[in-house]
Amino acid sequence: MFKLLETFKLVYETRNFSKAAELLFISQPTVSTQIKQLEADLDTILFIRNGRITITATPQADVLYDKALDLLDDWATIREDMHAPRQTTIHCKIGVSHTFAMVLMPDLLIDLSNAFPHVSFSIKLMNSAEVAQAMNQHELDLGIIEKPLATPALIRTPLMTDQLVLAGDTAGPWLIRETASGVYYYTKRYLEEQNIQGPIIEIASNALIVSMLKKGFGCSIVSKRAAADLPFQSLDPGFERHFYLLQREDSSKTVIHSLKSFIQQWALTQNEYKTRG
Repeated sequence: MFKLLETFKLVYETRNFSKAAELLFISQPTVSTQIKQLEADLDTILFIRNGRITITATPQADVLYDKALDLLDDWATIREDMHAPRQTTIHCKIGVSHTFAMVLMPDLLIDLSNAFPHVSFSIKLMNSAEVAQAMNQHELDLGIIEKPLATPALIRTPLMTDQLVLAGDTAGPWLIRETASGVYYYTKRYLEEQNIQGPIIEIASNALIVSMLKKGFGCSIVSKRAAADLPFQSLDPGFERHFYLLQREDSSKTVIHSLKSFIQQWALTQNEYKTRG
């Protein structure tokens, strides 16, 4: 049953039998057979086939998806518990948005590793929207984002403030993040407020943007923490934002709650950066 649910999960998320087959390293006919078997077991239709490529999820599939995520999580926990006498390492996947990853995650990860030596951490760099999506799909245990995204299944906790500044050479082109990133909203607002129509280069990486700025090329709105070695102009208080910690409401792992508390306490020690520079 769990194998069928794994297949269903990927078909639901990709809306594509062939793509799901690639991710599972099995053939497309095998995926189709497994979905048909699951539909027969549940006596319901999960997907409507629209030709050979596109499929549409039914309302029954929407209901099953949420429940399947919980079942698969519980099954993974059971498997870990069965190996607990032999395996004391606990795995934790954290999705981190670009700015936080660049200026704060190195120190946080060191402190986490020292405080939780029995936890094996996996860090994934994503924009804020991707972190929230991965959290909803149970692909991450915790998330840290820089955009106030709201989703019913996630608990969003403010961690710390982050002041944005205008860094670099304003005579050069604007280097901006992609629309799903946390800083894009502020960049777009600034460009509109100042009626700026200059050339724009979209770069989906804070690290690359800062590297370009350090070479004297272009300007961008970035975290003040990332502009320590750059010429920058201060912006008004409306360009102060928050970093947020995301946790699933249904998370039952004790270690996740311990990690959340640790990160919150750690963040309190970092707010001193707000007044620097």
